[in-house]
Amino acid sequence: MQWLDLTYLQAIILSVIVASTPLLLAASGELVVERAGVLNLGVEGMMIMGAVCAFAGAELTGSTLVGTAAGILAGVAMAAIFALLTLGLAVNQVATGLALTIFGLGLSGLIGAGFVGQRITPAPQLDLPVLTDLPFIGKILFGQDAFVYGSIVLVIGIWWFLYRTRPGLVLRAIGDNHGSAHALGYPVLSLRTGAVLFGGACAGLAGAYLSLAYTPFFIAGMTAGRGWIALALVVFASWRPARLVIGAYLFGGVTILQLHAQGAGLDIPPQLMTALPYLATIVVLVAISRTRGVAGSAAPASLGLAFVPDR
Repeated sequence: MQWLDLTYLQAIILSVIVASTPLLLAASGELVVERAGVLNLGVEGMMIMGAVCAFAGAELTGSTLVGTAAGILAGVAMAAIFALLTLGLAVNQVATGLALTIFGLGLSGLIGAGFVGQRITPAPQLDLPVLTDLPFIGKILFGQDAFVYGSIVLVIGIWWFLYRTRPGLVLRAIGDNHGSAHALGYPVLSLRTGAVLFGGACAGLAGAYLSLAYTPFFIAGMTAGRGWIALALVVFASWRPARLVIGAYLFGGVTILQLHAQGAGLDIPPQLMTALPYLATIVVLVAISRTRGVAGSAAPASLGLAFVPDR
């Protein structure tokens, strides 16, 4: 009967929103990157660097805004390294992305060693006296922090850019056939670099959300595989922004489900429940691979392929 309690249901929905936001932020940036034909597997590394730099910035200055900016800049810096290697030197994208993740995890542990155990004031939530106090939907719709609303605005902006603007059309064309786009005179490497840096900014923002709002403290490895889930979400969404929202909240719901199932005392091994979100990721990827004619058709044709302009 507890599930029928509106207060309890509201708490679950709020928890799902909080758990889904970092996934949506990181996956949104990666979607733009992959639409440009670049495969960046370093999302996890960029997220954790965003988390530690955001926390350090907020702790040292007392400003959530400064911390957020520091997290974004950290993600951009990591993405710049990736762009330099894969776009400037045409290094293998898969190997570089994996190296970037390992590098980010190690460097974040070094930077954050002095901040472990410290706490900061979490990012403030919106409080509209009348709307926020509405029964049930008040806190859900009008009581979130700026990161949550920003994630929705970000997805809408990406959709508009990709499907309603000429630069978005050019970006998608580069992802589908970089050779033809180059022949038509479009700056393939410049546009891909911009997409990679944008993806890094989104991953850094996702990491900043983890340490500034989700859990207002820093611990090593606090991203806990969310970067990999964000990568899977892009495939799950078939590289479409609208589906990305559904996927992010679905995976966020799975994460919260395992927590509430453990709290309810279900006779299920806790290790299995903890692994549930990642098992769901594997199941989704396998299901998509079995239906390549439907989901795979949306994949950019030049995804992961190095581009070296004619000299």
